[in-house]
Amino acid sequence: MMSINELLQKQPLLLFDGECGFCNKSVQFFLKREKKKTMHFVPLQSASGNCIKKYFEIADRVDSLILIKDHSAYIKSCAALRLTLYMKGAWPVMAVFLIIPPFLRNMVYTFIAKHRMKIFGRVESCALIPLEDRNRILDTA
Repeated sequence: MMSINELLQKQPLLLFDGECGFCNKSVQFFLKREKKKTMHFVPLQSASGNCIKKYFEIADRVDSLILIKDHSAYIKSCAALRLTLYMKGAWPVMAVFLIIPPFLRNMVYTFIAKHRMKIFGRVESCALIPLEDRNRILDTA
């Protein structure tokens, strides 16, 4: 496992639920639309994921997307909307929804998150990442 300083040098970082089918499909979706290959990925269940959550004082029970960018941690819809800024095409326009207060945005995010395992199921390991992108997964669960 990398030290916290080594991990933070790899920013931007996207922490995701490595056991969630929806989260894994979301990572695959993102990879196909990523502008530049700058994002690094960390499963929440990994030692590195736990280290990052501890560093940013994020509760263990948090299992949502976490985006680490410019030494700040963004969770739930804050992470998802900022993630669109790293994507090609019209996706960055979605960031306009950041003007909506987080408590309202997160109601939608939480609804989807609550049902994601029922709809998409669990996976045994991280997403089937293309070979050229596998080195950007910093730790496995």
